[in-house]
Amino acid sequence: MGRYHPPGKPGAKYITPAGEQALRQELHTLWKTERPKVTQSVSDAAALGDRSENAEYIYGKKRLREIDRRVRYLSKRLDEVIVVRSPPEDKSKVFFGATVTLEDKSGQTFRYRLVGPDEIDPQRGYISIDSPMGRELLGKRVDTEFEISLASGVEPFVVLAIDYLAHEYNRSGNNGQSGA
Repeated sequence: MGRYHPPGKPGAKYITPAGEQALRQELHTLWKTERPKVTQSVSDAAALGDRSENAEYIYGKKRLREIDRRVRYLSKRLDEVIVVRSPPEDKSKVFFGATVTLEDKSGQTFRYRLVGPDEIDPQRGYISIDSPMGRELLGKRVDTEFEISLASGVEPFVVLAIDYLAHEYNRSGNNGQSGA
């Protein structure tokens, strides 16, 4: 038995329509494409005889467990997320889904979009609403100054702009609620 790990703090249950679509696509691909292929390869490997020394069989069974674990997680996660399909009424403050432009003390600008924990993508500037920066940005307005602790120390920032991109909310989804 492994070491005990206390359960982690649950993340935000909000997700964008694009994030929901990506999770549904991953679930569909795993269940309808990936799992049947792996199941067939395990069956073929089992037909070869001694399973205890059959690397294809052992690897295939391990991959099936990984797929099944991810399928269970995605199914459960999709049942509990709240799809935010419209921007907030008060667009002058930072809320979920906002794209925020910040400036640091040296004048360098940064753009971040606040998304759910399932959608984090540093390359695109998508940060989790649960991250230290995400939590600090919530409720801020343009020209608000704030400080945040980074690895390099406490850094001051100022909010230059807040945008809610309408095209990000106009994606269709199968199931979910409006919110936030």
